[in-house]
This record gives sequence, C-alpha cells and structure tokens, in this order.
Amino acid sequence: MGCAAQWPPAHAADTANTVTLYGVFDTSLEVTNPGSGWTSRLDSGAYRGSRVGLRGSEQLSGDTFLVFTLENGFSSADGTLQTPGVIFNRQAWIGARGNWGELRVGRQYSPIYIPFKGNLDAFGAGTIASGLNNLSKITPYASNAIAYLSPLIAGFDATVMVSTRDPSENDGNGIDGYFVTASYQLESLRLLYARQQTHGAGALRANLGGATYAVNKVRVWLAFFNGDGGTPLYHGAGGSLSAQYAFSARARASLGYTHARDFTGAGANADQFSAALEYDMSPTLLLYFSAAYLANHEDASFTLRGVNVTGLPVAYPGAPVKGVQLGLIERF
Repeated sequence: MGCAAQWPPAHAADTANTVTLYGVFDTSLEVTNPGSGWTSRLDSGAYRGSRVGLRGSEQLSGDTFLVFTLENGFSSADGTLQTPGVIFNRQAWIGARGNWGELRVGRQYSPIYIPFKGNLDAFGAGTIASGLNNLSKITPYASNAIAYLSPLIAGFDATVMVSTRDPSENDGNGIDGYFVTASYQLESLRLLYARQQTHGAGALRANLGGATYAVNKVRVWLAFFNGDGGTPLYHGAGGSLSAQYAFSARARASLGYTHARDFTGAGANADQFSAALEYDMSPTLLLYFSAAYLANHEDASFTLRGVNVTGLPVAYPGAPVKGVQLGLIERF
C-alpha cells in the first residue's frame, strides 16, 4: 500500500544533526452491519494510526549517529489520546545507527507490526478490507524493549527484539517476551517470516509469514498466520491471498480472500472477501475506499476492524459481517 510506515526511518535524515516533526492524520467514514443492522461511525486510524511525533539524529563519528523517536497516537475524530494518560504511547526510544545496523532501547513498535505485517497483504494490514488484520493477532507495541535491526546484506535483513518485565510485575522473570523477523529479497520476489512469544498476563505466541511477487503492474501476496493467547483469548490459524493492480502511478485496486480457523470453538472458522481502491491525490494525501464481507461459521465471532479501530461486536456467534469504508490520510 502506498502509505506504509518505514522501519527503520529513511537514512537520508542522517546527513546532518536534525530534529523533525512529522505526523499522520487518518480519518474515515465506516458503515458496517455486524448482523444486527447497519451502523455508521467516524473512525480514526483505520488504515494508518493517526499520530504526531519527533524524530532526531546527531552524528557521533563517521557513519554512526545517535537517533531517537517520540511518537503520540491520537484520535483525529475527537482529539483524544489513543492511550489515556500516556503521551508517547506509540514510541519513546533512543538508539544508535551505523553501517553495522541499528540498536534501539525503549518503547517501540514490535518488529512484527510495522512494517512487517503491512508487507504481507495488498491492504497493508489495514482498513476493514484486510482479512490478515481482522483474523490474526499479534502484539503491536513493546515497552522496556531492546531491539537490533540488521543492515541489508545480499538481500537479507532481520530484526531481533527482547522486552524486559516492568518491576511492578514482580514475578522474578526479567524477560517479558521476544520478537524475531527476517526477510529476503530476490529481484521481484520477497520472502518473510516472523515469530513472537510474550509472557505474563495476556501472553501471546504468534507466527506470521509469507511471500510477495510483482510482475509488471500486478503484485500478489500469499500469507499464513497462527497464534495462541492474548487478551481477549485468541487461538487460531489461517492464510490469505491478495493481489493489487496499478492503473497508474497514483491509482491502485486490490482484491483479497482470507480463511481462518478458530480453535477456541469446535468447527468454528471464517472466510473474508475484500476489495479496495486507493488514489494518491498528492505526494502527502491518500484517498482510500474499502469493502469487505466476513462470513463467520459455527461459533466464530470475528469482526471487521481497522489498525486502531475496534470492530463492532457480532450480534450473535456465527453472524456475518459486512461493511464499507471511505477515508483519507494526510502525512506531513
């Protein structure tokens, strides 16, 4: 998708000592029927979470830079903080970057979240159209974390993160979880795999991976996922297939299908069919439209949601969910 966030940030900013103010406004109108009738609402962060932040770098020596990011998530619909009482809920880390890679310490995106998950389907793992987002579960952020991002070597790169326990947990185990991602690029083919295991309350094990291949104006994604744990409890597995066609440098259309098994109930599963349109109105303004139909079976209760949007609960176990969404993203 055209507005995927970068991990790590572009190295062009490392040419001088800089502090940059940046932001994303993502606002959409959604109309959804979770089995009990149509409901309309104004959402923030359906595709890319609305945020404002500061990113800085200072040259220490040669190609080595001190770097930091402070990032706040908020609702562009009503102006409230994404996490009440927490200013830098998305990122608050400091680190160093060089030809050897990058080291970060503090609160960060989990490497399985941005941009890894967004590179596994045609919908950037965002909006109600992403079955990969709706039917899988990962940990998006990690506090007290230490991460190493490797440089790109012969098409291969990897990230390793370890998060430590908050002292308030007081359980004698200093490790809260680990995350590992790896990707390999060979011309138009890209292979990806990630794993996470968190501990303590809401512990979640998850695996995510797949491949993407581009030919002329068409790109195809194939992904798989599984997970066990979390709050609320998730125990499922599945796969997705999606494709995107570029009409021009500005306009794109996507189609997708996702299947998931819900192992918390006997025989429960779900299928989602999706479509989306995107148009870059300017280098910083993106207009998007998405539509989805999610068929729950047996006692499955999956629903349509966005990156930072909680989906409407289904009217009853097994209820079908359908919806459309029209939104825009402004970046600065």
